[in-house]
Amino acid sequence: MLLELAQYLGKDIRAFNVFGYITLRAVLACLTALAISFITGPLVIRKLTAYKIGQSVRDDGPQSHLTKAGTPTMGGALILVSIGITTLLWGDLSNRFLWAVLVVTLGFGAIGWVDDYRKIVERNPKGLSARTKLFWQSLIALVAAVYLAFAVSSPSSARIFDLFTAWVGSGFSMTLPPKADLILPFFKNIAYPLGVWGFIVLTYFVIVGTSNAVNLTDGLDGLAIMPAVMIAGALGIFAYVAGNTVYSKYLLLPYIPGAGELTVFCGALAGAGLGFLWFNAYPAEVFMGDVGALAIGAALGTVAVIVRQEVVLFIMGGVFVAETLSVMMQVLYFKWSGGKRIFRMAPLHHHYELSGWKESQVVVRFWIITMMLVLFGLSTLKLR
Repeated sequence: MLLELAQYLGKDIRAFNVFGYITLRAVLACLTALAISFITGPLVIRKLTAYKIGQSVRDDGPQSHLTKAGTPTMGGALILVSIGITTLLWGDLSNRFLWAVLVVTLGFGAIGWVDDYRKIVERNPKGLSARTKLFWQSLIALVAAVYLAFAVSSPSSARIFDLFTAWVGSGFSMTLPPKADLILPFFKNIAYPLGVWGFIVLTYFVIVGTSNAVNLTDGLDGLAIMPAVMIAGALGIFAYVAGNTVYSKYLLLPYIPGAGELTVFCGALAGAGLGFLWFNAYPAEVFMGDVGALAIGAALGTVAVIVRQEVVLFIMGGVFVAETLSVMMQVLYFKWSGGKRIFRMAPLHHHYELSGWKESQVVVRFWIITMMLVLFGLSTLKLR
């Protein structure tokens, strides 16, 4: 929106041409989202409190969490509003990838909102059933996966439909160009061709898996949002490189025309996340809820797919991966052993709390681990 205005004014006043630089707009997007969060945050918290949209706490969890009962939740709506407004203000609205990520983010946010609303407002402890939630997540992820399979492979939006019809005409057996291959970090020339079906399956698991992993991690004040901010910043760098012909060639990464614009989205996500952390830091004034956690995870997964860094996302999101695996291991072992547990409590952050760590210690130490993993992931840009 503001980009179009700057381009129009730039015809007569050259100073406005500076807004054409993605890096500047990414910084401005981060600052704008941060400002929106700071300004609207207190109002959102007051409204959630007035409507008695408070968090319920498990009785079998750490006793220190009982004091959190009644804290306003569904604060993730603040993150989505900040991201949406900021992206529309500073992003290139003709960019196909920008709209794809926005639609996926808001779609998963809507699923989380309905789930939170039923649990908290309608007092339905089940909220959305696991099957219903997975159905809608799968539907959005599969539609996005099919679209991205051809959007990533196409030099422009005009060619997406042509590639899709060619795939259908080939009897659904068409291959994709090398830029759509699965890239292995730290190796110059090793990439695995996925084909259309492989790309769709991988994209589905990345989006749905990351969404639910962030949701499982969101159990302590500030635990999920700060790693998401750090990963978003790193993915913004990957997006900028992937969308730049010079840098992508130099760093031996696939050139994805238009992917650079996702740097603006990542900036908006980072700014909105930091703004939310201001109110979510211990002791939290508001919780994210499914509306925020599901949306943020889906956003990170979608960006990673577009810039072809699914494996790097797995590395940088190691905390999210560990939290998810702890739940899976706990459930499977509990059923197999007839009631025994591997961890004191799952997800993993509760295990450490029950082992004697204070909540703030768990959060900060998980942040430190994520920071190291993000730096390790960024090192793959050059170490090949």
